[in-house]
Amino acid sequence: MAAKLTIAVPSKGRLKDQVEDVLRRAGLILRKTGHERGYRGALEGLDLNGLDLDGVEVEFTSAAEIVHLLRTGRVHLGITGEDLVREMLADVEATVEFLNPLGIGRADVVVAVPDCWLDVVAMADLEDVAAQFSRTHGRRLRVATKYMNLTRRFFASHGVAGYRIVESVGATEATPAAGTAELIVDITTTGTTLRANHLKVLRDGLILTSQARLFAAREATWGPEAAKLRDAIVAKLPA
Repeated sequence: MAAKLTIAVPSKGRLKDQVEDVLRRAGLILRKTGHERGYRGALEGLDLNGLDLDGVEVEFTSAAEIVHLLRTGRVHLGITGEDLVREMLADVEATVEFLNPLGIGRADVVVAVPDCWLDVVAMADLEDVAAQFSRTHGRRLRVATKYMNLTRRFFASHGVAGYRIVESVGATEATPAAGTAELIVDITTTGTTLRANHLKVLRDGLILTSQARLFAAREATWGPEAAKLRDAIVAKLPA
């Protein structure tokens, strides 16, 4: 029987453990089906007054892949980070519905510059620095980040244009010291790693306060049973 509702959850790492814990505390148990290392499972703990619970299927996959599955409507629900959703989806509100915030995977996406840039404290200062940097070095400021779309939109909203993005594939916070970028856009939770790398967050450099959430795919096929299953899951989780 085809699943009436499919929910995608992280398959590994700390976020997987946190998601399982949040669901468990809500009375919902994730269970793998078939091989232990497989990527399919079931969700237990829903009381739907006789509705067929075999219609709930769990797909274990990466946090980034969950966003792709939501975008195409291949899953009805997904649990992943808001930072990834806003980075990877061009039209967020038209693609997904924001459901329960889960209070896990918390991180801020921020703009950080070397702390020796004493006169640079806000986004408004960056365009002046960029112009001076270009005159001195003959090139644009380099911004290292994994969040290229969030960076472009945020910088544009502050009128900053004199930069180019360097895609980061490793430890973004280390790139200024390594000489591969002048500033960064990255996630932080406590700021400790930024300070250890002699970086400071700009006063108005908070791009996004992110956490893991339950999302619904607008492109999924929402029959009446899938909608009831969704509502039952939403009701179980913290609002």
